[in-house]
Amino acid sequence: MSEKSARKVKPAKPAKIVREKANKADLPNPVWFMPIMIGFFLLGLFWMVAYYVTQGAIPIQSLGNYNILIGFGLIMVGFGMTTRWK
Repeated sequence: MSEKSARKVKPAKPAKIVREKANKADLPNPVWFMPIMIGFFLLGLFWMVAYYVTQGAIPIQSLGNYNILIGFGLIMVGFGMTTRWK
């Protein structure tokens, strides 16, 4: 047998056990997430309906048409929360 063919074989190292840490993206949403998300949708809808039904007297009369922006803003916050919902 030649020296080249008689190489020393190193014993295999035992495989390390790697524990994967859970990413925040993999975790489910907290219990309060969906009720808050739906609450933003409903609050924004209620805000705009109240503005139209009372002809601007409710919710905040001094804001005028900005009440519509507030209502849409609340709805958009709810919509933004849907992008994180699992």
